[in-house]
Amino acid sequence: MDRVTRLASQRAVVIFSLSSCCMCHSVKSLFCELGVNPAIIDLDEDSKGKEMEQALAKLTGRNPAVPVVFIGGKLVGPTDKVMSLHLEGNLLPLLRDAGAIWL
Repeated sequence: MDRVTRLASQRAVVIFSLSSCCMCHSVKSLFCELGVNPAIIDLDEDSKGKEMEQALAKLTGRNPAVPVVFIGGKLVGPTDKVMSLHLEGNLLPLLRDAGAIWL
């Protein structure tokens, strides 16, 4: 859990992902289309990926645990939370407050 917390706080937006996950791809694409340059941690390409995936599953209460998004070091959640925030018009203000976008 310490590694997840440390990585989540290193950039304005951090996405924990799997390289072959279609939902992860959708979330990454959304942030890129919004002009965000997120840190992407592909757990299947990290030597500690399984441990981090277990920690994320405990944190979110979901399995599979990815994608999981952190904005400004705070847990936002998986795809449904991110999309809900976006559709409600609340995602861009979060990104601005975190310094991930400037508009």
